[in-house]
Amino acid sequence: MTNIEGKITRLRAVEPEDIDRMYRWENDYDIWLVSGTTAPFSRQQMQRFVERQQDADIFSGQLRLIVETLSDAKAVGAIDLFEFDPINSRVGLGILVYELSDRGKGYAADAVETLCRYIRDRLHLHQVWCNVGTDNEASLSLFRRAGFTQSGVKRDWQRRPDGYHDEVILQKIFD
Repeated sequence: MTNIEGKITRLRAVEPEDIDRMYRWENDYDIWLVSGTTAPFSRQQMQRFVERQQDADIFSGQLRLIVETLSDAKAVGAIDLFEFDPINSRVGLGILVYELSDRGKGYAADAVETLCRYIRDRLHLHQVWCNVGTDNEASLSLFRRAGFTQSGVKRDWQRRPDGYHDEVILQKIFD
């Protein structure tokens, strides 16, 4: 796969040098609430994941791309396509911009817009969807600005230390 470039970000394939970075991201307990992670990952698991990604494309089930800045090639996060459904022409999308200092700079917006363009123009899919907690204002705003609309609410969907929380499903349907 070639790199997919936006205005300020590049979406590139996962490389072996990303193992330690993804190990840190995936094992950050604060991220687990939005990622659905329930147990830590070992470095060996990350290595196997990266090895599988070397030959991955959307047809293999999950495609992870590293989000890096165009200006200095700094890896700021990851964006995933998952649950590809070729029969119904849709795919799920998830994104992480890890460092707080990298958030609010437009990286996530550019990466989502760039990947949606790829989904529409290259993969020729009908729609992309994501799930977001109702209290995650930053992500809700990000996806709404990218043209996603809310299509439903899953009540008491996420169990957290302070109780159950709702989650919304957002969709972007391409014409």
